[in-house]
Amino acid sequence: MSVDTPDAAFVRHTPTGLVLALTSALSFGMSGTMARGLMDAGWSPAAAFAVRVTLAALVLAIPGYLAVRGRTRLLLTHARTIVLYGLSAVVCAQLFYFMAVQRLDVGIALLIEYTAPVAVVLWMWLAHGQRPGRFTLVGAALAAVGLVLLLDVFGGAELDVVGVLLALVAMTGAAAYFVMSADQSSGLPPITLAAGGLVVASVAAWAVPATGLLRLDLTTEDVAFSVGTVPWWVPVLVLGFVAAALAYVTGIAAARHLGGRLASFVALTEVAAGLGFAWALLDQAPRPLQLLGAALVVGGIVVVKLGEREIASVGGDQDLLIEPLPVQQPPHGG
Repeated sequence: MSVDTPDAAFVRHTPTGLVLALTSALSFGMSGTMARGLMDAGWSPAAAFAVRVTLAALVLAIPGYLAVRGRTRLLLTHARTIVLYGLSAVVCAQLFYFMAVQRLDVGIALLIEYTAPVAVVLWMWLAHGQRPGRFTLVGAALAAVGLVLLLDVFGGAELDVVGVLLALVAMTGAAAYFVMSADQSSGLPPITLAAGGLVVASVAAWAVPATGLLRLDLTTEDVAFSVGTVPWWVPVLVLGFVAAALAYVTGIAAARHLGGRLASFVALTEVAAGLGFAWALLDQAPRPLQLLGAALVVGGIVVVKLGEREIASVGGDQDLLIEPLPVQQPPHGG
């Protein structure tokens, strides 16, 4: 069942949906800052990611299973979808975002990842022949210009190429997150898909470092933010319970009240939240030209999303292929 089609006993309430959507966006927006604080204290990106997804999986596993209402066969039939979702939409989007945050300011990494809707439109054009409309092309151009300003390419700043590439990989994971979550053919409830993906991601998060491919460094050193020092477990709990579990659950509930399209627009406040938390807690203040670039990136994404209405008006059911994820981002970041 689509999240845009309420259950018989479910009544949409827009004010409630807006509160839930803002709660989700603010919760997701904390992730980069909390992870960067842990990494500055000696944690590796893989460790911060593993703890985050494991705590979130523990919280959502039972509700996700109960949501299928005894249809265990549904989980077995679509096990491949759940595994792919966990590896691409969760591991790729979140782990590489944390790795990018280690090298870039949180806001810059988040905004690069947030260009995923533009990548989705490009994918639908190349793979499925869905030619973007005027709004979409203008939005993509705005986002591209904004990204150049955001990275301060012409401002003389030293550009961490590896960090940018990691953020772009995270962006591809976020794009997969959009595309796979918009496919409602499996019949998996959104919370079940999210929970299953988190369980798969948590297994991968602990298994891959065991092979020696990634470092799994954890420490009990206090974590220093610009406003003070806190014990290590404070950002860990925020990452797992607030920036993941709470963010996913409130995002799902918001989409049921608002519908996927409106919920995805409200979710853009995650960008502002991410920038705000990084500014307040890490003293990562963007320069004026970078703020202009951030505004252009967000504006471009809004225009791209408005362009989806063009496709919806002429493409009928094809719009389902690019409907924004009802469960808020990412991933990101998300």
